[in-house]
Amino acid sequence: MTATTWDILLIGGASGIGKSRAAAQLADGADESRAFVVEFDDVVSAVESITTAEHHPALHHFDTVPDPARLTVDQVLALQITTAEALEPAVLGVVRNRLTVDVPAVIEGDYLTPAAAAEAIREGRTTGRRVRAVFLHEPDPEQILANYAAREPDSGEQRHRAQVSAAYSHWLAGQAARHGLPVVECRPWTGLAVRLEQALGEQDGDGVLSHPRPTLGP
Repeated sequence: MTATTWDILLIGGASGIGKSRAAAQLADGADESRAFVVEFDDVVSAVESITTAEHHPALHHFDTVPDPARLTVDQVLALQITTAEALEPAVLGVVRNRLTVDVPAVIEGDYLTPAAAAEAIREGRTTGRRVRAVFLHEPDPEQILANYAAREPDSGEQRHRAQVSAAYSHWLAGQAARHGLPVVECRPWTGLAVRLEQALGEQDGDGVLSHPRPTLGP
């Protein structure tokens, strides 16, 4: 298929840290053809639109929170983690579909959990396909705040959202380390795609780091 170290690549990470840009760069770097990019946020919107709070409450926690900024960072973080874990079957559904297609794919999104990524890697291995995962990490809420300001200049200051995103980034990094999955700091922006490919190249045949690194998050 390609000369990359993956056939299907999952890129996880918190909001506002550059996942979409990294996914586009890695997709363009696929050697034989540009990899197909799946934005998991679109899948989340579709799943939410065909489910209800009555039957899938974990997917609709935020429906009852019109202004998350009125909650503490820890409260919003807990809701976000619960939602992400509830979406793990949807992540695996997307991966299983891509396993039937002989075209490389990059799947990126906020709600990709390391647990789902680890299971996707195991399922890919049973089909002889190289499913790999990497998680971007930005620990500084001030940097995320600046990213939001550049990306969404008309939305005003989003400090609370940036603090939640940084906390979620720490959680994802910690979970990724526990599953033996690579975690890559977003900065410096220059050379990020190269660092991502290097981190992916450090994974063994089972899709985990040959030499696990210390946990970055809690």
